[in-house]
Amino acid sequence: MIDEQTEKTKPRSSFWKELPILLGVAVLVAFLVRAFVMQTFWIPSQSMEHTLNIHDHVLVNKLVYDFRSPRRGEILVFEAPERWSTSEGEDFIKRVLGVGGDHITCCDAQGRIMVNGKPLDEPYVYTDASGIQDKPADQDFDVTIPAGRLWVMGDHRSASADSLQHWKGSKDIQESTISENAVVGRAFTLFWPFSRARWLPVPGTFDAVPDGPR
Repeated sequence: MIDEQTEKTKPRSSFWKELPILLGVAVLVAFLVRAFVMQTFWIPSQSMEHTLNIHDHVLVNKLVYDFRSPRRGEILVFEAPERWSTSEGEDFIKRVLGVGGDHITCCDAQGRIMVNGKPLDEPYVYTDASGIQDKPADQDFDVTIPAGRLWVMGDHRSASADSLQHWKGSKDIQESTISENAVVGRAFTLFWPFSRARWLPVPGTFDAVPDGPR
């Protein structure tokens, strides 16, 4: 005959024994997701205003570039090259304007950056409180991006330590671009603060850009 008291306490005892295992599995899953699939990042600087403001939080897909290369118009988190950063392992966030093989020039008669001969209309470029928009670039340039590298710029052009800034200082295309291998992942949604939450899609201006020679 089964003792009713024993039968009642057995499941509770089993739960407490299994709880450390469940917690361990949960921690392991969270670690694996953060390491290989998705991670949150907060924005520490003005370089992507007003697409991303200081203290905004974004969700980054760390898996997507295991299956394809970054594309023009995407917003990337990447480990900054040594000459770009003030501390080892520092992460930056910028927008991709050019990929390997692209010919990027500035500027056309309307002051627009051109990629493979196609001018970019960039409404996301920073506009201040008085309605004055940053220039797409503050000087003319003409570069061809090496294979496996990316030309990246902040949306707040006048406050961004990006490819153009480093090109102006060095005229070295390797130093001015980032390696695809340095990319952490694609920022695909702004989730905090909730009042600013939205997806971060590729702007339509990049749709008509032809591919450069590979």
